Amino acid sequence: MLAADRPHAPAAIRIDLGAIFVSLELSKSTWLVTSLSPGAGERMSKHVVRAGDVAGLMERFAQLREKARVRTGHEFGFIVIQETGLDGFWIHRVLEREGIESYVVDPASIATSRRRRRAKTDKIDGEALVRALLAYKRGEPRVCAMVRPPSVEEEDRRRICRERQVLIIERTQHINRIKGLLFAQGITGYEPLRRDRRERFEDLRTGDGRVLAAQVRSQIDREMDRLELIIEQIKAVEDERAALIAEQAANTPAAMLLNLKGIGPEFATILYAEGLFRHFDNRRQLAAYAGLAPTPWQSGSIRQEQGVSKAGNSRLRTTMVELSWLWIRYQPDSALARWFQERVQHNGGRLKKPTIVALARKLLIALWKYATSGVVIEGAVMKAA
Repeated sequence: MLAADRPHAPAAIRIDLGAIFVSLELSKSTWLVTSLSPGAGERMSKHVVRAGDVAGLMERFAQLREKARVRTGHEFGFIVIQETGLDGFWIHRVLEREGIESYVVDPASIATSRRRRRAKTDKIDGEALVRALLAYKRGEPRVCAMVRPPSVEEEDRRRICRERQVLIIERTQHINRIKGLLFAQGITGYEPLRRDRRERFEDLRTGDGRVLAAQVRSQIDREMDRLELIIEQIKAVEDERAALIAEQAANTPAAMLLNLKGIGPEFATILYAEGLFRHFDNRRQLAAYAGLAPTPWQSGSIRQEQGVSKAGNSRLRTTMVELSWLWIRYQPDSALARWFQERVQHNGGRLKKPTIVALARKLLIALWKYATSGVVIEGAVMKAA
């Protein structure tokens, strides 16, 4: 058989490109730039740029554009993809400012080999990102999940509630450390959060009737200093949060949520800053964003549920579960609370935790409709004016 008569093997990668496709594999020390250019066939080029060197990255892009122009005689734009990670969204914003089409992808949504031991290198990951970007631009459904980057203002608005959560965790750590040191000396019942903690600390005696030893006393004093500093910082953050809510109009989502009984400033701020500020086309998108969407398992005659996906915003999901317990307490006559009680009674008082997660999904959708469209939750009680 002559070579001209042999059937052409299908190309492994689409090569009739109308742009230069680039993936950025980011790390703390280097950026690996993997590109597929028109006229270069199926071969992907790779180049390493020092991390944070935006000028070097733009220079590399200029070189890629010039090589493609020499090969084809045409000018091409860039389509860039990167994974979400420690770098945040600042690189994405730089690329968009330069007029480059940029995408940020959820790395967990990219299909990988299910072998027990699979090869993983930056080179392999960079090529996989380019292939995922090609498939996404072809319009293939569910090939990957692109992240919708928030604006600078939206991203900055989250700082208040997230910082407060970090400070609460640190406060708990110092409290437990003080109690642990005292318990080792036979002292119980001491509460470091009381305002008279210093005065009560002076009167403490060990289990065998002694005054606290000098080194233990000094360590606890320093722990109290750090605890009091964190308490002051929590107060400052809460004052900033209150000022932010006061600046907003009465018809904004955060202010509307505060009108519901059982929802305070912390829950209202988290719900708005972590989720409700976004636009969702339907309730399924909202549940998936919070990680409260169901995960079915179906194969042949086997049909079962694996629970919620937990693939979304963990802060929003945790807040909704906590709020669901409070909703049953403060809104017992609402339709959602009655639905929960009926389901629990139907199960003989069991399966409260799975049912509360289901309530969290329903409550999130109801709050979304209320905050965005003004649809009042059935049976919900408003706070007294």
